[in-house]
Amino acid sequence: MKGCFLQVLIAPVVLPALLAQLQGHATEADSGGGFAPLFPKDGVPEGWVVRAWNDVSQPPAAATTWKVEQGVLHGSEARGTWLMSERVYENFILEFEFKLGPTGNSGLALRSPMKGDPAFDGMELQMADLRYNPQAKDSELTGGLYRAVAPTKQVYRPTEWNRYQVTLQGSRLRVVLNGETIQDLDLEKQTQEVRRHDGTLAPPIKDRPRKGHIGFQELSRGGDHVLIRNARIKALD
Repeated sequence: MKGCFLQVLIAPVVLPALLAQLQGHATEADSGGGFAPLFPKDGVPEGWVVRAWNDVSQPPAAATTWKVEQGVLHGSEARGTWLMSERVYENFILEFEFKLGPTGNSGLALRSPMKGDPAFDGMELQMADLRYNPQAKDSELTGGLYRAVAPTKQVYRPTEWNRYQVTLQGSRLRVVLNGETIQDLDLEKQTQEVRRHDGTLAPPIKDRPRKGHIGFQELSRGGDHVLIRNARIKALD
């Protein structure tokens, strides 16, 4: 009887504490808001493949490796590759920070097929230092859909960490760079003429795939590599 009495006294004290602890764990688990990290472990990224910069159906010209060190993804050596996701994405919110050297050049592949050039067969959101190509058009600078749509403003910060938030939902694309909205598009209305590097016409943005792979490009000069950190994605499907 005495043991039962003690259990009755302990229960009101222990149960609230236990419930609070469980609720704390639930809050921690939900704190990502449905986002999943793209590169959760150091080393060679799992679930990603390295491909040639101008045709992602092909391996790079020379053996090369992208790697994660202390949570930061480092672009490849030598230059001229894409790191492409094995997973296919359709609707999502993607967030990450990036940093380029003085002649840095990178890009974010969006809804790309695993063949051809993501810049022309999917979409490429550009990341390029202004000094990489002083003759670059606005659509070839950071925030542009490569050779198709220029950003509404240029808010890239050279040699500093910059933050992208990219939202793709159906035909809507919204890009926020360093807290400023620089693209807010209905892809169905993007009929601009886009020419490939060889001068031939690429499909207009409106006719490009609505689902595909994401990826990061390394095309920097001068030995500096693109750096990516805090990359995470939330599927909206």
